[in-house]
Amino acid sequence: MQLSTRKQKILKAVIDLYVAAGEPVGSKAICDTLDFSVSSATVRNELSELSELGLLEQPHTSAGRVPSQKGYRLYIDTLMKRTPISGEEQRYIDSMLLPSAYDPERLMDGVARALAGMTRFAAVSTTPSSSTADIRAVQFVQTSRRTAMVILMTSAGTMKSRVFHCDYDITPEILRVFFRVLNEKLVGLPVSAVTPAFIQSLAASLGEMSMLMSSALMAVLDVAQSSMQAEICLDGEMNLLYYRELSQSDVCRIMNFLSRPQELSRLLMQQMNSIRVLIGRETNQPELSESSVVVSRYSVGGKDAGAIAIIGPTRMNYGKIISNIEYLSGSVGRMLTELMDTE
Repeated sequence: MQLSTRKQKILKAVIDLYVAAGEPVGSKAICDTLDFSVSSATVRNELSELSELGLLEQPHTSAGRVPSQKGYRLYIDTLMKRTPISGEEQRYIDSMLLPSAYDPERLMDGVARALAGMTRFAAVSTTPSSSTADIRAVQFVQTSRRTAMVILMTSAGTMKSRVFHCDYDITPEILRVFFRVLNEKLVGLPVSAVTPAFIQSLAASLGEMSMLMSSALMAVLDVAQSSMQAEICLDGEMNLLYYRELSQSDVCRIMNFLSRPQELSRLLMQQMNSIRVLIGRETNQPELSESSVVVSRYSVGGKDAGAIAIIGPTRMNYGKIISNIEYLSGSVGRMLTELMDTE
């Protein structure tokens, strides 16, 4: 959609003023902010034309204008200016993340908490998924006379563990055999390759040793499949109650959606761009038809690993939110990459 320069500036003024104050915007307020001289009558004509194009809406006949979802989309794509993240905000984010930098799951809890605190919206983060990762190492730790723990580390920075039981006494020598055999067979393979059929084939190749290792092999299968699933961390859902743009029923619908982790994960994982803004109906989720989702992907070791996002009303400071989320996702990716490189 091609708009004249004047229409672009008036549309941007409406959105900036509405985001700042939350009230319908009239022609006088617009005239006061424009960098050129124009009469209120001319602005009113432009507002009418922008409304006819579906970019603005008028809540009441005598009220000013508010942006439509279509108007927000044009604004974000062509008119919005990013607000750089401040040094104070960077230090706040770093202080929230550094205490958990060596534990991926705790780190992602901290990410959701920091994002909710900064934005005052609902925040979501996913732990790294190993669906495209490789196996970095397999470790064993004895936990009792007949039980041990297997720990699977992946190139996505994840570490998953399972305790398994054997029908015989476990010795350090036995665990060293487990370590040698499984690292020889698994390191460098995609995590997704560790399937029931693969474990059966591996057991067959081990001959008589497969009986000794059967419990360990099943634990490895379990922990590999667990590594494939990203976990959801949520924070700040109650923030949504404080936005008058969202009715009580709107908030209830959003929270209902947030309570369904598989659908939420699917929404976040299908956004493969580094950052994406979904406005209302663009989410293809009826519960989110009156809200916006800003999603940023993060990478670990150069590979796509997970996502962080905020959910709030369509009236938000997109230029600021996008800058904050980009910095946060970049920090998460760097921390997890450094953790992976030190393993």
